[in-house]
Amino acid sequence: MPIRILIADDHTLVRESLVGLLQSEGDVQVVAQAADGIETIEKAVAVRPDVVVADLSMPRLGGIEVVRRLRDAVPETRVLVLTMHQEDEYVLQAVRAGASGYLVKDSASAELLVAVRNLHAGRGHFGPQAARAIAQQLQHPERTHDDPYGRLTAREREVFHLIAEGHTTKEIARKLDISAKTAENHRARVLDKTGVRNTAELVRYALRKGLLD
Repeated sequence: MPIRILIADDHTLVRESLVGLLQSEGDVQVVAQAADGIETIEKAVAVRPDVVVADLSMPRLGGIEVVRRLRDAVPETRVLVLTMHQEDEYVLQAVRAGASGYLVKDSASAELLVAVRNLHAGRGHFGPQAARAIAQQLQHPERTHDDPYGRLTAREREVFHLIAEGHTTKEIARKLDISAKTAENHRARVLDKTGVRNTAELVRYALRKGLLD
């Protein structure tokens, strides 16, 4: 049976190039493509791919949260992050969210193919920079990369994204079918836990963390 792949990237040319590269291999089949975070989750749930190859910067829902939700919704699917972000912070956030592999987009095509096969075989695969970041974190666990978003509850994450999308407290209450007072309490806790003072700062935080596009 071929390795069933879902490719998630908001750039059409990137997706088409990846499809061409992967489909040229006899043991790989691209079963779905997605152009944003929400679509990635919906299609992954629908087709249950073996591996999702996902960018971190996508519209509607950022890659870190996509990885986290895929881990919960389709735990049998392995996630390979393919991104331009090389910073340790992104690597560690992705791994904590549930990614099994991490490559930057200037990696050789041969390494991408090896990574896909490794993930399908139940192994991890991390490029040199990502591997160094993980090794340094293991050697020096005291050097923590603060990730306040990871401390939010599932409900608080929902409120976080609704705030970032520009919804008012009343709109959030209606969407989540909760009282305005409860929505306001959630909003206050989200701002407090993430260390921001207002919606504008929350949006900047979300963009910096790769949670929104």
